[in-house]
Amino acid sequence: MWKGRFKADTDQRVRDFTQSLDLDWCLAEDDIRGSLAHAKMLCEVGIITREDLVLIERGLNEILEEVRSGQFVPDPGLEDVHMNVEARLTAKVGPSGAKLHSGRSRNDQVATAVRLYLRRRLKDLKLSLGGLLKNLLELSRRHEDVIVPGYTHLQQAQPISLGHYWMSHFWAFLRDGERLDFALRSLRLCPLGAGALAGSTLPLDRFMTARELGFEGPTENSLDTVAQRDVLLDVHYFCLSCALHWSRLCEDLIIYASREFGWMDLPDQFCTGSSMMPQKKNPDVLELSRGKASGVLGRFVDLACMVKGLPLTYNRDLQEDKRGLFENLNVTQSVLSVLSALLEGVQVDPDRGVKAFEDGLALATDVAEYLVMRGVPFREAHEKVGKLVRWCVDNQRSLRTLGIEEISRFIPEAAEDLLPLLDVKASVDRRTTYGGTSREQVRRQREEGERRLSAWLSDSEVPLD
Repeated sequence: MWKGRFKADTDQRVRDFTQSLDLDWCLAEDDIRGSLAHAKMLCEVGIITREDLVLIERGLNEILEEVRSGQFVPDPGLEDVHMNVEARLTAKVGPSGAKLHSGRSRNDQVATAVRLYLRRRLKDLKLSLGGLLKNLLELSRRHEDVIVPGYTHLQQAQPISLGHYWMSHFWAFLRDGERLDFALRSLRLCPLGAGALAGSTLPLDRFMTARELGFEGPTENSLDTVAQRDVLLDVHYFCLSCALHWSRLCEDLIIYASREFGWMDLPDQFCTGSSMMPQKKNPDVLELSRGKASGVLGRFVDLACMVKGLPLTYNRDLQEDKRGLFENLNVTQSVLSVLSALLEGVQVDPDRGVKAFEDGLALATDVAEYLVMRGVPFREAHEKVGKLVRWCVDNQRSLRTLGIEEISRFIPEAAEDLLPLLDVKASVDRRTTYGGTSREQVRRQREEGERRLSAWLSDSEVPLD
């Protein structure tokens, strides 16, 4: 490729070290698509003839079929996917194939192919994430009437509807969907024609190639085009945010399915046993998903560290930008798929969930807020209820079984109308603030979630094709 400049051939060890086919062969179809658009534009502006275009288009379409069938085995000696496709084209159609690279560099060529590839991959991820979100909505509907403990500091805090719990994860993953859309929108401009770094002296029509490839238009600055990896970081951040959310969900399910908690049961087909202990039912899928989140974070940081100190414009370090990106896309796709299927089979023991409230202490806030409604300042109410809780703990009494006489020893303001409030279902349904855990609010959330999910899945402003 660069024999005109060098006296000696490249050392084989350097060829092996610098080849990128293990990374970029998956871009072959996208590279060909970009080349077809580039060739059409070159013909339109008079750089190649109509006869050249016919030969190039025929050759590229044949190569595309060879790639799809597996017949095209790339040559590592040609370093990357772009040189392999170009060499194959020239072998097929002769000198016309050698004209294809006019006005472009591998710098803008790979940037274009990666964007085309990412549009396809993110479309698939959007469908997978949509499936997970639908399952969370269904779980919320199914478990709306189930009452379980809500936690802070992994200590029982207040009773909540399990439907409310599932909706909390729904909203987190829907925000990830918005980040996915942002990443898709960041792919809307076409790099082709930026060249190695400074554009071209040839009369290229960058707007034409952008239209041919389904972009809104060309990128604005050739230096920025070949140097920036913001679009990749946007995709990484979607994967990372999603991983942080699935890791938290997995951690919850692992805990809630343990014998110590015991009010959730995971489907057998998504668990494993022990080679030694016959009684074990291990949440391996959840643990592996939690573990894979660490890798997603590491690969995000890898690219961020890579680009933080690179001078403009292109540096060969950037050849490695796709390694972590492709892996994060693959991991995210696989986790979303398996986690969505696992959730479909989750079972809940509502009696075990309610049993957690036997001591009634999770209702202490209800008592304090009852006093607030009777004119007691909250800090004073907090102290009085705290003393009552301390007495219940010391005397092994349940707050739910106390009579009004016992309560009045610590809270003189209490009256008989307090006792009906010491019920977990009443506690849940009285939390009617917007976004609260009452079943009424959970139903409202779910209706809004269904509307938002439908709008997200049908968003016509996001370039998916």
